Amino acid sequence: MEFRTQMQVLENPTSNLFFTGKGGVGKTSLSCAAAVALADAGKKVLLVSTDPASNIDEVLGAPVGTKAAAVAEVPNLSALNVDPEKAAEEYRERVIGPYRGVLPDAAVKAIEEQFAGACTVEIAAFDEFAKLLANEGITEEFDHIVFDTAPTGHTLRLLSLPTAWTGFIEDSSASTSCLGPLEGLKAQRGLYETAVKALSSGDNTTLVLVSRAEQSALDEAERTSKELAEIGVKNQSLAINGVFKAVNPEDMVAAAMELRGQRALSELPKSLSMLPRSEFALKSGQVIGIPALRQLLAEQDLQATENVVSITELPPDINGIIEDLARQNHGVILTMGKGGVGKTTVAAQIAVKLAQRGHKVHLSTTDPAAHVENAVENIPTGLEIDRINPEVEVARYREKVLSTTGANLDKAGLALLEEDLSSPCTEEIAVFEAFARTVDKANDQIVVLDTAPTGHTILLLDAAESYHREVSRLTTGVPKAVAKLLPRLRDPAFTRVIICALAEATPVHEAADLQRDLGRAEIKTYAWVINQSLAPLSVSDPILQARQKQEYRYIKEVIESHAGDSQTAIIPWKIEMELSQKATPESDAA
Repeated sequence: MEFRTQMQVLENPTSNLFFTGKGGVGKTSLSCAAAVALADAGKKVLLVSTDPASNIDEVLGAPVGTKAAAVAEVPNLSALNVDPEKAAEEYRERVIGPYRGVLPDAAVKAIEEQFAGACTVEIAAFDEFAKLLANEGITEEFDHIVFDTAPTGHTLRLLSLPTAWTGFIEDSSASTSCLGPLEGLKAQRGLYETAVKALSSGDNTTLVLVSRAEQSALDEAERTSKELAEIGVKNQSLAINGVFKAVNPEDMVAAAMELRGQRALSELPKSLSMLPRSEFALKSGQVIGIPALRQLLAEQDLQATENVVSITELPPDINGIIEDLARQNHGVILTMGKGGVGKTTVAAQIAVKLAQRGHKVHLSTTDPAAHVENAVENIPTGLEIDRINPEVEVARYREKVLSTTGANLDKAGLALLEEDLSSPCTEEIAVFEAFARTVDKANDQIVVLDTAPTGHTILLLDAAESYHREVSRLTTGVPKAVAKLLPRLRDPAFTRVIICALAEATPVHEAADLQRDLGRAEIKTYAWVINQSLAPLSVSDPILQARQKQEYRYIKEVIESHAGDSQTAIIPWKIEMELSQKATPESDAA
């Protein structure tokens, strides 16, 4: 298949460009660079982030709001963030507002309760997304819309929604429709149908699968490619970011990094090998700001421009944290952070070490894109591994609701209930309940949970109270595990939150935002882990040396500005390779 070092999709770009992939592979950098390149070529471009944990403002080096606004440094370029929570608030008011002062206050309050759940957030986000794809005013104003999408699991969900929601509307009968979160969809059915056509049109839409030269990221890209093809998004291209070639082959770390990348590319899945492909070299400097974005697509290196910050002492390794965790025989350990920082491998390492010390340990994940079982090659005695599978949980949840609430309903009521359960939003409730059940297992064992990427995780945790209201509408009561969840998460003696980050700007700053969100939910951070770090290693390769020096600034920032009285630890780059030769660890070295 044809291969180019420059970005292949820019040679004959379609109107819509989607950049997607496993968290931390560089979607934002490449999508921003593509948008800047198109704008520099004289095209009118709108750059959009649909990621709940968006950081395009940091990468652009310019403020980005929820309304399209010009980027000062780049003529022809505008940008916006789709804020799901703000969109949900506006969506609720748009649907409920006309009934205020018309219906009794009690009826309006009941309607507001229906709109309180996570379902409304998802519908509202889709509503905003569809407007961008299908609104003629927007499509006529811009030559290209570049989407920086969310991590893979969320993206698949988002891109499958047009078909799912369109089918839902078609299957709904007027006699059974209720005034609920889905009501606002029906008024804009034509808009959504146009969005479906735009997504599946190869003439209008290109899906750029962003990956790294790492087996786990390429496997995820392959899965994404197949699932998107199944829903009609078949015009795809592959972009492999952060390809490393050692300048000094005598540097053992550099040689190992290059070998790992070569091995992964030599074993490229067949379906991916058939796609047009572009590769981008690992740069010495960070891709932050417009000048850096312009250099990203060029073949020359991107030199570091930041002043080097000195640090007198690095944090200790993770063994001290593991020893402290081993002093308890039960409770929950949550590894959290931006996608791609290695939450899965950190969770696996902790779980394995605790099991080796004789503890009963349950390792699981709520991340739809995670493969936690691949992070452990030799499972020690006492370690149980599973994952929360959305399909399984939805089936379980539907059966429970239909057998309880549905058992006492007449034909019309049952039809209405089944309509509710046909909503894609049912998955959110089902997964949340499974999360609560897993936490409930920590009464007599240690539960280690690899949680989903930051934005999704916060939505999951924040869904607690609205979930109580939603589940009470659909079932006879709130499960005990759910009722106990938030008090347990807020108990630092029961729940230990470990925030994982790389020693880079975006992962550290998003981790700090996560910590603030957890604080508002009264959930305390137990420890910070700086993962996959070059700082403790001896390197002589000039690219790695430059990146090593850049790390000091962010390690110091974590210690002095974010960790507070929480413990800190650092994991060198090579530790995860020692943990498992079966699966390549998550990496975000660029």
